[in-house]
Amino acid sequence: MEPISLRTPLALLLICLGAIAAVWWWLAAPITLARAPIDPAAKLMCVSYAPFRGDQTPLSPVARISEEQIAQDLAQLAKISDCVRTYSNENGLDQVPELAAKVGLKVIQGIWLSNNRLKNLAQISTAVRLTKEYPATITSLVVGNEVLLRGEMTSTDLAATIRLVKAQVAVPVTYADVWEFWLRYREVYEAVDFVTIHILPYWEDFPVRAKYAAAHVDAIRRRMAVAFPGKEILVGETGWPSEGRMRDAALPSRTNQARVVSEILDLAKRENFRVNLIEAYDQPWKRQLEGTVGGYWGLFDSVRRALKYPPGVAISNYPFWKLQMGSGMGLAVLAFAAAWLTLRRRPWTPRLVSWVAVGISATTAGILLGVAADKMFYESYGFGGWLLWGSLLAAATAAPVLCANALMSGRSLPTFLELLGPREYQNRSALTIILGLALIVTALIGAQSALGFVFDPRYKDFPFAALTMAVVPFAALALLNRPKEGMRPVAETVFAALFAGAAIYTAFNEGPDNWQSLWSCAAYLLLAITLWQARAVRTPE
Repeated sequence: MEPISLRTPLALLLICLGAIAAVWWWLAAPITLARAPIDPAAKLMCVSYAPFRGDQTPLSPVARISEEQIAQDLAQLAKISDCVRTYSNENGLDQVPELAAKVGLKVIQGIWLSNNRLKNLAQISTAVRLTKEYPATITSLVVGNEVLLRGEMTSTDLAATIRLVKAQVAVPVTYADVWEFWLRYREVYEAVDFVTIHILPYWEDFPVRAKYAAAHVDAIRRRMAVAFPGKEILVGETGWPSEGRMRDAALPSRTNQARVVSEILDLAKRENFRVNLIEAYDQPWKRQLEGTVGGYWGLFDSVRRALKYPPGVAISNYPFWKLQMGSGMGLAVLAFAAAWLTLRRRPWTPRLVSWVAVGISATTAGILLGVAADKMFYESYGFGGWLLWGSLLAAATAAPVLCANALMSGRSLPTFLELLGPREYQNRSALTIILGLALIVTALIGAQSALGFVFDPRYKDFPFAALTMAVVPFAALALLNRPKEGMRPVAETVFAALFAGAAIYTAFNEGPDNWQSLWSCAAYLLLAITLWQARAVRTPE
């Protein structure tokens, strides 16, 4: 008994801890770019600015940002940029030109157009007034932002509106939209003084990898210059998100954002074209419309207003990796301790494969705990989001510990009937109930996310880390301690079919380049197999 109960698990634990340390060392490896993404010694040409913080949102008609808050932001932005681009003059943004003038910033003033004609006229009136009051600050007007893309105006009405504004101001006037829409509606080109195009490699119909993003921006800019040879081309929006879900091979991350921004700025300097980065600060409110990825295009974070990439500092996707690695090691030790203490209470000789299963579960959970916690922090939006992803992470953290106990005590993975079924199927063991609850939470949240990828996938995040932490221990327990008799429960069968079908559909729909999708689909399939093996046994009277 001694070799199996002490030496073998100790060796497995050491291997487990070594694997966790090695993977985190690899995950957190920093990069150092030849050109700093943001360098005060070489200011940005321009950057998109929206002042909203925390729960502030332009979606609220009564929201108005204070002068003090905008002044703080502009004073900070003046250190890294020569110009800011705004999109509206509502919600307190009409204060931007005056405050920008005080810190030496130029302004590309936006006029927000929609299908509301009265609001459009109010926007135009305010923008025209500001342009006349601050002629040395406002360098140009952007009449409408992606209003054609949203389908809220016709190109004829838009061109007429642009001409209406041009007749009232002395500064150049343009319109901004994704580059494809300029090619579709060439009549707008005749109305503007210069062409403002948005090139967002991540959001393209065929998403572009981060390493090809700068080359893609350059290729589109050159194509547009050929299509519209008579006027200047301003790249009015370009950038990369630091958080969010993958689209094909386009991966949002801190290092990818820094690399793309750095390469685009270097390209603009070499090729001598104007570029406006999106955007100055992360905007949490955009997550309501665009999912997690919408809130993380900023050069500064939204809470601390801290620059994400200070000059001279190496950039890592996991700046707190030591804490994340240590937490994962602690969870792995806890799983092994649960298995060992179970044997102390019920001394018998476990199979070697049971200890291997504990080791695999502990290693998987130890590696992924920090990743899952990081994803929960960035992907949870509102009370519902925190409750959803917090519950999944709690179940995933408990799973390796509870399953280690069950593996060593000879118990099988509980069925839903043992918690929710008739009395003759119920199990009153506290540990069984807790394990069953963890399984139910995982199945329910997993099903919710799986169905989301089938019916409305565009802005959904892939729960690959937390889901894998939970599913691997469940699968090991179901495989090794499977009941030899009993009926297959209907609920588990339905969930198994749902996960299998959703996994197959999602894998094809998202494509072979999206590793977050493939990983999540593999976890769904493993959960489907695990639930398919469930057997309900009546409890003897």
